[in-house]
Amino acid sequence: MAKTATPIFAQDPRHSAAAISTANTNRDGTGTIGTVFTADATDGSEIDSIQITATGTTTAGVVRLYKHNGITAFLWKEILVGAITPSATIAVFQRRIDCSMPGFACRLPAGWSLRASTHNAESFNVHAEGFDY
Repeated sequence: MAKTATPIFAQDPRHSAAAISTANTNRDGTGTIGTVFTADATDGSEIDSIQITATGTTTAGVVRLYKHNGITAFLWKEILVGAITPSATIAVFQRRIDCSMPGFACRLPAGWSLRASTHNAESFNVHAEGFDY
């Protein structure tokens, strides 16, 4: 028997962000992890892009992105961070993730969230732009 459903469409765009700075070397979803974007509680959400921006000097490390189901955080992506000392001629570390690229689709079911942590004790702002269904 075929399942029938009423189609749902994207609603208004949404922007959400988190500041992370506490060192967390864990890859299992434990430790300090910031909530970047929380999906719509009824129909879920989709993230179009993620922007990671350091707020100062960085050393070689990693920013980790997790998908969290309300109970457990699951490692989704690791973004390598280069060593950069910003100045008037050198910009801080920045990385934009286009979630329409293969392997980066970020659909969050109802009750899920996107979370982030940093391997080193360095400060980053993690922004997510998307929409609710």
